[in-house]
Amino acid sequence: MTAERLSSGDHNLDAILGGGLLTHSITLLAGAPGSGKTILAQQYVFHNAAGERPAVYLTTVSEPLDKVLRYGQTMDFFDPKAVGRTVFYEDLGQPLSADGLAGVLDRIDTVIREHRPGIIAIDSFKALRSYAAADGEFRRFLHSLASRLSAFPSTSFWIGEYDVGEQTTAPEFAVADAIVSLSSQQPDQRELRVLQVHKLRGSSFQSGKHAYRLSGHGIEVFPRLADVGRSVGYALDSERVSSGIPALDTMLRDGFRPGTATLVAGPTGSGKTLTGLHFIFAGARRGEPGVIATLQENPTQLERVARGFGWSLTDDKVELLYRSSVDLYVDQWVYELLATVERAGARRVLIDSLNDLAFAAGDQMRYREYLYSLVQRCSRGGVSLLMTYELADLYQSERLSEFGISRAADNVVVLQYLRRRSGLKRTLTVLKTRASMHEPEVREFVIAEEGIVLGDPVSADGSAP
Repeated sequence: MTAERLSSGDHNLDAILGGGLLTHSITLLAGAPGSGKTILAQQYVFHNAAGERPAVYLTTVSEPLDKVLRYGQTMDFFDPKAVGRTVFYEDLGQPLSADGLAGVLDRIDTVIREHRPGIIAIDSFKALRSYAAADGEFRRFLHSLASRLSAFPSTSFWIGEYDVGEQTTAPEFAVADAIVSLSSQQPDQRELRVLQVHKLRGSSFQSGKHAYRLSGHGIEVFPRLADVGRSVGYALDSERVSSGIPALDTMLRDGFRPGTATLVAGPTGSGKTLTGLHFIFAGARRGEPGVIATLQENPTQLERVARGFGWSLTDDKVELLYRSSVDLYVDQWVYELLATVERAGARRVLIDSLNDLAFAAGDQMRYREYLYSLVQRCSRGGVSLLMTYELADLYQSERLSEFGISRAADNVVVLQYLRRRSGLKRTLTVLKTRASMHEPEVREFVIAEEGIVLGDPVSADGSAP
């Protein structure tokens, strides 16, 4: 027998919860002030309230009823016509002040008789604890309340401003069937909101911290993109994928293998973005849709660069996904990218650049996890990925990349500068091709009207070998 689930109205959050919260359960929503607990609870209320099974939202002393209603009305999911018909708001402040916890139980008994609700939310539940004379009294109150809610039965939400330490000491955490916490982290100057499921009786769920954002639509969650290893194989095309640079294809023994990830690393101005554009527009000429995911150049700047070499972002086989790295949620961005790839039927993707992605992620382990997962998903879908990475050193870099980026790539192409008396020359080296042969020589290249043109091999001092 399949257990009935309660949807949040957000597909991603339901997926984290194994399909949604189990009905006829008690869910504790914990978090700091402003984390979105009340928004999430009301989102559940309006998404699930029905005439035969209405929802009742009960406020206590720390969440005044008029405040909850005032801010709730600003949300898209708030339906004024539902209030008084399928959604009922009541204030427990008066019975709580007059008769304490016993008054709360009496009022909840009345609410159940009058409305026979499918959902009961109590906000703030933590505030009730201060009305107990001793821990024993509060525990007896919890037992009585849980018994009532289970006997009816209804799905309940207990909302409170609990900190992490209280999860092991507060008795309501032991009574709850599900525990969902909302919190904020601040890597550098950014704020990252994270949702975590700590407990979900009778169901599996996705572990870890999942980013979320609050908007007029409610809560939008971006599940942790943890791509676990799969033992099941998958087929890839055997035809090689052109880099768009004929001489580089020769060095790669006829181009890249399809579905592989290529890292193009080099100092500023060395031609990384241009290499990526060659890759995308070579695919477009073959009828292969491509996506340019740029965190560097805005569309106007990138169009100017593309037109300088005879390309255009208006090509119907090329889709641009531009986001500024200043206020970027990596979690949101990667889901937008995957959705764009699926919608466009893309076979090639350019990410420009990984430095900006790492800056936006803030956390090294989180960044590595997302990069690995993205590479794996593209590989399984037969999507060829090219990523750019800026090296700090202009000449003869001794370290390729941080955070193990090069290990995630199947192919590594390094662009560098070499000094010579008359100025600088640009060089290109294929450092790595996984499961394939390549020519490991350093070759000079120039940027001409047609783009990157490779020249003769050079030695480390810049002379012809």
